[in-house]
Amino acid sequence: MSGDNGKGADVDVVIIGGGAAGIAAARRLQAIRLDLSILLLEAGDRLGGRAWTVRLPGAADVALDLGCGWLHGARTNAWTDIAEEVGLTVDRTPAPWSGGRRLQQNDAETQAAQEAIGAFFERLDSHEGDDADLAAVLEPGNEWNGQIRAIGTYITGAELERSSVVDYNRYDPGPGPDWRVRQGYGTLISVYGRPVPARLGVEVSRIDHRHAGRIGIETNQGVLSARAVLVTVSTNMLAAEKIAFDPPLPEKTQAAARLPLGLADKLFLGLAHPEALPPDTHMLGSISRGATGTYQLRPLGAPVVEAYFGGDLAHDLEREGGEAAFSFAADELAGQFGADIRKELSLAAISAWAAAPHIGGSYSYAEPGASDLRAVLAAPHDERIFFAGEACSRSRYSTAHGAYDTGVAAADRIAASFSRKA
Repeated sequence: MSGDNGKGADVDVVIIGGGAAGIAAARRLQAIRLDLSILLLEAGDRLGGRAWTVRLPGAADVALDLGCGWLHGARTNAWTDIAEEVGLTVDRTPAPWSGGRRLQQNDAETQAAQEAIGAFFERLDSHEGDDADLAAVLEPGNEWNGQIRAIGTYITGAELERSSVVDYNRYDPGPGPDWRVRQGYGTLISVYGRPVPARLGVEVSRIDHRHAGRIGIETNQGVLSARAVLVTVSTNMLAAEKIAFDPPLPEKTQAAARLPLGLADKLFLGLAHPEALPPDTHMLGSISRGATGTYQLRPLGAPVVEAYFGGDLAHDLEREGGEAAFSFAADELAGQFGADIRKELSLAAISAWAAAPHIGGSYSYAEPGASDLRAVLAAPHDERIFFAGEACSRSRYSTAHGAYDTGVAAADRIAASFSRKA
């Protein structure tokens, strides 16, 4: 990378972070401002960020999404149309929470649990007054609080005590249903990023915005300069000040710290004989414990089980490693299908998002009282440093299409800022 001698910038716009927001912003700028030079810098070795598709060992046609997997609010989710534009297949099989197949039968126990869960979410929806944490809405002593707690970790990636009721009530992914991309959500986002000028393995350490005409960007591969910068890195990276701003931007660091990433990890188990389990069926590991996994048996008919762990359980299993996660999932499956199911299972793929360099978690939640900080995080600084990413979305946080929307909005603001400067 070239340095800057003060006579101009290397590029017009540098985008930091090659996930959904950064790619969306770059593609938008390419579409509306052909005159601007753009460069996307990604610290990792691939595009996609928290969308990451791998292949099932021995079955290259089976896509496993280690990150986001569902097109939430699919009818108004920008990625739904993009998938079809780039030649991928949107599968419209209903999600388990919207009419898909569930393993648990509709017995009296399941019905009682569903009623308790429904009542909890009704109390959340009708909450008024000051912000509170989600645990404050639990009914003390309710026998189904364990299952409610488990569901809470899947939603926010954190325990109920940490998450804001106000922020939860602002969440609106758009009209359902939720669909999937057969070739993988991670595949979709990385394919969409192919036309973007990008450099991988470039870690940004400092953004120097002391000078009026240009912004200096220090990286592990040298220094470059830009007229505008878009920062799309995760809140955990901002809060840890992995990128230093000079002069500092304490309001960004502080907002990011109160919008931390929860953790949801996935484990994919290979099935020796697919017929051992029913296809595209959902199962909850335990109906009474908070520390339990949720399982998609043979998603899209594939010979795998997709296990999903959230919150403290995800942190514990990630620290303990793949064997511990495999053992935990095998125990929960054996509780439902008998001990012989263990012989069918093998470890196919596993995520470890808390340990992922340059990311450090899964998706943002707001601490009580912090929901309004999403707007603080999203606000441009001096019309030269811009911010985007799922955590910047008021209502579609934690989703890839929320990230997309903020990336497009940031691109439009960047384009407008250049029009004013011209």
